[in-house]
Amino acid sequence: MQEYETTKRLKKWLEEAGVVVCTLPLETGLVAEIKGARPGPLIALRADIDGLPIEERTNLSFASVRQGVSHACGHDVHMTGILGAAFLLNEQKERMAGTVRILFQPGEESGSGGVWFASQPGVMDGVQAVLGFHNKPDLPVGSIGIKEGPLMAGCDRFEIEINGKGGHGGMPERCIDPIAAGSQLVNILQSIVSRRISSLDNAVVSVTRFQAGNTWNVIPDKAVLEGTVRTFQLSVRQKVAQYLKDICEGVALASGTKIDLQWHVGPDPVINDAGLAKLAAETGRKIGCRITKAEPNLAGDDFYIYSRYAPSCYLWVGTEGPYQWHHPAYTVKDGAEWVAAKFFCQLALDTLARFGTQG
Repeated sequence: MQEYETTKRLKKWLEEAGVVVCTLPLETGLVAEIKGARPGPLIALRADIDGLPIEERTNLSFASVRQGVSHACGHDVHMTGILGAAFLLNEQKERMAGTVRILFQPGEESGSGGVWFASQPGVMDGVQAVLGFHNKPDLPVGSIGIKEGPLMAGCDRFEIEINGKGGHGGMPERCIDPIAAGSQLVNILQSIVSRRISSLDNAVVSVTRFQAGNTWNVIPDKAVLEGTVRTFQLSVRQKVAQYLKDICEGVALASGTKIDLQWHVGPDPVINDAGLAKLAAETGRKIGCRITKAEPNLAGDDFYIYSRYAPSCYLWVGTEGPYQWHHPAYTVKDGAEWVAAKFFCQLALDTLARFGTQG
């Protein structure tokens, strides 16, 4: 939610190209529209615009000039692709029937920017379909990854604070050791997926932080664990949350510690509309893109929120980069952004035509 300069730059480029920028009370993010000469449906193209608190190590001439901040998830590619699609659509609006709304959304990496953005007056009003994409470094440039149904996981965060009784490392019997309790927790949490969740379902439980103590001969009073849960089914999410609570209560009872669990609900799974996914594949083949079946991914994205307003579809666009998302040296191969621009221009036109025939 700090994308002030990015928003100004996007607004400047859109206005210079003659694209109408909507007047909305947004400090970050913006909405623009390309209205066709004839009436018709209203659809939207969405791109996220935020960066990450990661120092860039690409050595590119256009590397981030903001210390400690970069587009290490490729959101600059998303902006460029959708901006290019907007320019191309604007050049042929006299032949269009309907309106394409361009959504430049802030705060995706926070997990809640999309929820806030979509709820603002004028953003989703009247929209009949929403299309978007994420770059995919392990797909060649020219490839579009498409999947009906679940594509990206729901992702939640948990924090566990374990309070014991500190003391001398040589006299553990006089202490209540939060590190021992935390170690038990880490081991038992692995059994949620292996023993409590059906092998036909999908879930990941990862402990990603374990902090306790500050020297070698003292048992500390407190330990803190933090981690994430990823699922594709909302029912599985609920089961994992309950199992986590039960395990914390059991370990606390067995160890004599006091354990406080905080569960932070994140984005829901991204689930693609089947009809839009099929249409995207038709569009891609028509313009010469290589269509591949997208594999489900346990990363999360707040694009899910748009499906609560209208049918939506999220796609992969191949960027052929050597590093995965969130790496300091993340780069893309030249030409990927141009593929995205051409593809989403044509997909927008095809979606308008499809929804137009449906009345």
